[in-house]
Amino acid sequence: MSLALDISLWQFAFMVLEYGIKFVMIGVVPANRRPSSANAWLLLILLVPVIGLPLYLLMGSAWMSRRRHRIQQDANDALANVHAEIPDYPAGAIESDEVEAMVRLHRTLTGFPAVYAHAPRLWSDYDLAIARIADLIDTAQHYVDIEIYAVAWDTTTAPVFDAMERAVKRGVHVRLLLDHIGSRKYPGFRKMKKHLDEIGVHWHLMLPVDPLRLRWRRPDLRNHRKVVVIDGRVGYLGSLNLIDRGYLLRRHLRAHRQWIDAFVELEGPIVTSLEYMFAVDWYTESDELIELHPPTPAADLDAPDVNIVQLVPSGPGYQTEPNLRMFTTIMHHARQRLILCSPYFVPDDTLLDAITTACYRGVRVDLLVGEKADQFMVEHAQSAYYEQLLDAGVHIWEFPAPYVLHTKFALADPGLVSSVAVIGSSNMDMRSFTLNYENSLFVARGPLLTDLADLATTYMSVSRELTLARWNRRPWYRKYVDNVMKLTSALQ
Repeated sequence: MSLALDISLWQFAFMVLEYGIKFVMIGVVPANRRPSSANAWLLLILLVPVIGLPLYLLMGSAWMSRRRHRIQQDANDALANVHAEIPDYPAGAIESDEVEAMVRLHRTLTGFPAVYAHAPRLWSDYDLAIARIADLIDTAQHYVDIEIYAVAWDTTTAPVFDAMERAVKRGVHVRLLLDHIGSRKYPGFRKMKKHLDEIGVHWHLMLPVDPLRLRWRRPDLRNHRKVVVIDGRVGYLGSLNLIDRGYLLRRHLRAHRQWIDAFVELEGPIVTSLEYMFAVDWYTESDELIELHPPTPAADLDAPDVNIVQLVPSGPGYQTEPNLRMFTTIMHHARQRLILCSPYFVPDDTLLDAITTACYRGVRVDLLVGEKADQFMVEHAQSAYYEQLLDAGVHIWEFPAPYVLHTKFALADPGLVSSVAVIGSSNMDMRSFTLNYENSLFVARGPLLTDLADLATTYMSVSRELTLARWNRRPWYRKYVDNVMKLTSALQ
């Protein structure tokens, strides 16, 4: 009798605890969070509290986000603001009031002004882009700063590391930031770290997760940025990681996957913006301050090869989601044509509404995605939106497998005076908008807009358009998996 009573008391206590947790979390989770994300977390916590609550505390807690805001502010306070005396944009450089308003928005959210830049080339050949990085490092006289999400020392990237070694021997200070989780899964990670020490490269892991050494970060926050700076005179920005284009893992090799990327080579004052962003991240991981200098005066703004560009960094350190606001504003800005290219396209409600609204306004919208994604959950979460997009009139282009279209850009109204674009490391998904540190280059004017339009034409020429009739023939179980994965994408 007493045993039965003990069991009943334990059952009652467990029930009180379970419902107490559910009652508390209903009032905690929605705070400062999108309704879709809050609903997804609450659904997981209410249905499976044993799993949902620990996951929320580990990855969804607002406390971790506030910590990243403090770290970002500390880094900004420690470094000299080299843009303090720089206007929002060069006088007379922007002819459209709407584009001017977009530049002011980005300046308010991130602190970075629009400046001029030469873009000698938009590199779209993977191997040539990596070879170009090695060539640029060989020209370095003072320093090389590299910040890239996934880094591996393999046959393709060996020339870059060899160039780093030669640079160090010349007395060049080579700094390398690589994301811990983004790089450690590739073969030779431990050996690469030893080699970097041996050749004299000054390196740090971004957002390291190493509990045994008391180094802990929220594990779903990643530094996804990709930039290279040489002596403050040349910068490199885009979607390219420093790894073989087959990405080395067995599942990629079995599928014969090959990544397709683009990198923009930049010269001029924009390189100072890239340096400042790198310096903030370097200080965050190393506590070392990098000396920075204000950008050089602008060149002739009437020269045909001059672009007006603006760096828009984003990530958990920014409270206002500048990346998402930029993409959404570009989509509302489009009047005739909107081209979107993203390997992982999982929009939040505001982005989805902006795209479909553009269609209803009569804007032609072309969405470039891969025929087959390299990640199961993302592929199905992404395709859960296809029917809604196709119904609205979006033209979806599937880049043929086994190639992985990894380039990320958006382009509004190519050929018009009000044309704008963005290219960088950011996917058009909720992870890039909220959880990842990203770098994007907003293009307000210049020949880089034409280069991106030409790149989009090239991609579409080898892609297959997905029709609503073909998509509606997919089996019922595919629809079910898509919808389940769509729900998981909101767990932020």
